[in-house]
Amino acid sequence: MKNKEHTRQVRDTVVEKFKAGFGYKKISQALNIPRSTVQAIILKWKEYQTTANLRRPGRPSKLSAHTRRRLIRDAAKKPMITLDELQRSTAEVGDSVHRTTISRILHKSGLYGRVARRKPFLKDIHKKCCLKFATSHLGDKPNMWKKVLWSDETKIELFGNNAKCYVWRKSNTAHHPEHTIPTVKHGGGSIMVWACFSSAGAGKMVKIDGKMDGAKYRTILEENLMESAKDLRLGQRFVFQQDNDPKHKAKSTMEWFTNKHIQVVEWPSQSPDLNPIENLWKELKTAVHKRSPSNLTELELFCKEEWAKIAVSRCAKLIETYPKRLTAVIAAKGGATK
Repeated sequence: MKNKEHTRQVRDTVVEKFKAGFGYKKISQALNIPRSTVQAIILKWKEYQTTANLRRPGRPSKLSAHTRRRLIRDAAKKPMITLDELQRSTAEVGDSVHRTTISRILHKSGLYGRVARRKPFLKDIHKKCCLKFATSHLGDKPNMWKKVLWSDETKIELFGNNAKCYVWRKSNTAHHPEHTIPTVKHGGGSIMVWACFSSAGAGKMVKIDGKMDGAKYRTILEENLMESAKDLRLGQRFVFQQDNDPKHKAKSTMEWFTNKHIQVVEWPSQSPDLNPIENLWKELKTAVHKRSPSNLTELELFCKEEWAKIAVSRCAKLIETYPKRLTAVIAAKGGATK
């Protein structure tokens, strides 16, 4: 049984007598406490310059240091491993602990359960093209990006986002490849929409009925592209941005651009991180789902209403900071960025 610890006054007296030149034995006899206790008090005072109680380590861990290191190593190597799987692996080596114990150990090492981001699957060729684009345009004048009319299509689901997957990761590592879920475009959904914007604000938004093909895409451009450019006062010499979807790059579509004297920026494949409209898509979907549309008609209406609410200042900020986006792509060597 642990003896009752001595008061702060007794400990201070021990130190005062030591400073006065008394030896351990004389202090022990004068205060009627063991010599070993006197020695411990003085050694502690020499190391920490205090006689106050120090913070205690708490209850000993149920897991050995080796098992703790193994847990952290497993979570770092396999970020999508679950607490249940980690619990079973520790039980196999004879250490049965609660899930909260495992979670606490991982938290202390800086690993927290986060929702895995969904990012397009990137091959090396995709990364190389993104890196080349970012490097070649990093030195462009800021005004150049104000002339660009950005466009894209996206799916918007009626009942929110797809199921979430949690990963163990440290801060500022959300976009590392091992912490993201590869996705492919247009894997089903409620409605598809096309929209465009520039630094001057949001352009037109159109719901895509049925299957999108080259002819339907050209119809959308014919009815909305020039009108958007006019509304946003981009002038005659604006630059149009689109991704490399086959219907976008079809010969008849490219001829349409030529006939309209519209310059189209050369765009790398699988590069949504380079397109600032992705930020607006995320904000749009959040705003629409907060309104809880109950059917597709409401979903389309809410999408168009929320798109029209996007502030010009928000659009301008996205374009103003575009060089930072290019720098981030270069830093990621063409990979996914924040």
